[in-house]
Amino acid sequence: MAIRPSARWRARVGEEAAELAAGTRVPSDAFLSELFPEVLLAATDGALHAFESDVDTLRDQDDEQVFEAVKRVVLALNEINEDHDGASYETEEREELCLYIDQTLTEHGIDVPALAARRGISRTEITDDWRDW
Repeated sequence: MAIRPSARWRARVGEEAAELAAGTRVPSDAFLSELFPEVLLAATDGALHAFESDVDTLRDQDDEQVFEAVKRVVLALNEINEDHDGASYETEEREELCLYIDQTLTEHGIDVPALAARRGISRTEITDDWRDW
C-alpha cells in the first residue's frame, strides 16, 4: 500500500526531534517542525484518507468517476495549502503527493497511463486541471 506523504513527513519531524533531544542536531539546524506543523499533517492525512475512501468505492473504474476523485483530493489539498499561506507543499512535497495519487489509483487496479491517454495527457498531468500547489 502506498505510504501517505504526510506519514513520511511526520516521521522526519520525529527523527529531527529525537536528534535534538539526543544532542546530535543543533537547534539552528532544526526546521522540520516549522515546515510540517501537526495541523498541516493532520489536514493532509484527512484529505488523503478521503481520497482513499473515494477510490475504494469506485465501482466500474469509469474515467469520470476516477477524475472526480482526483479532483476532490486536489481541491482539498489546494485548500490546505491556501490555509498555510500557499507555502505548504514545496517541489518535493508536490511530487510526493502526485506520486501518491498515482500509486493509490494503480493499487486499486486503475491503469493510470491509459486513463491519462484517454484524456490526451500524460500520467504526470492527471492533477494539473485543478492543482494550485
